[in-house]
Amino acid sequence: MNSNTQNHRDRRTDEESPLLGRPGPASAKHGHAAGLGTKLKKHFAADVTKDWADLVLLFCYVITGLLDSSAVFIWGSFVSMQTGNTVYLGLGLVAPSEGIRWIKALTSIASFCVGSFFFARFHRLLSPRKRWVLVASYTLQLLLIVLAALVVTYGRNEFDGEDHLHWQVLVPLAAVAFQSSGQAVTSRVLQYGGLTTVVLTSNYCDLFSDPKLIAASNVERNRRVAAPILLLIGAMLGGFWAHSSVGLAGALWTAAALKATAVLAWIFWSADSDDA
Repeated sequence: MNSNTQNHRDRRTDEESPLLGRPGPASAKHGHAAGLGTKLKKHFAADVTKDWADLVLLFCYVITGLLDSSAVFIWGSFVSMQTGNTVYLGLGLVAPSEGIRWIKALTSIASFCVGSFFFARFHRLLSPRKRWVLVASYTLQLLLIVLAALVVTYGRNEFDGEDHLHWQVLVPLAAVAFQSSGQAVTSRVLQYGGLTTVVLTSNYCDLFSDPKLIAASNVERNRRVAAPILLLIGAMLGGFWAHSSVGLAGALWTAAALKATAVLAWIFWSADSDDA
């Protein structure tokens, strides 16, 4: 083989070779990671679908019942149902020296109102139904319950009773009331106004006022029936913890686990068809 033929083949090989060479294992791995990052970004930037989202809100009724029943038994104040706290506040303002329950009720009401202000604007400013917004909202709620659980678990138990007023009561009470408002705001975000997850009075009224109360198929009726049942289950669970040696700490840690389940639900919830 002469030198001219060999040079011709070398030139042809060089011309047919990729300009930057074949991608090696490192660059292929980088490309895979970049593709995964893009998918995750798209996943969390999508709006979640409203379809069946009422199941998450109904699930939150269990958390509400669990927290309210144990809190009112141990602290003498609700953390979600602000109607009851308003009654306690009114009674306390008439006779403020007869107890401190009204101060706890006022703390819970104020925290719930501030929480509603915060969560409503958080969703409104950052796009209400974005997956990452819902995940962030419920993660914050989870962290507040964990904070309350840590304070109660490692705090001084003698401050748990109704006749004591201490930061180890007021801080967890405020934290749990603040996070409760996040659930209520979510019901507005997802346009399930009847599933506030924190009250039942209007639910009972709407249920028994429904002209299709005994219809074979009635989705709204089914939601209104499920809500008090699930809250009752949560209240019974909270009562169990309140009467046990673990007490309020057990209820708070259980609520944290349930809230973490809600966070996972939003992470894997189906995207709206427009974003799919």
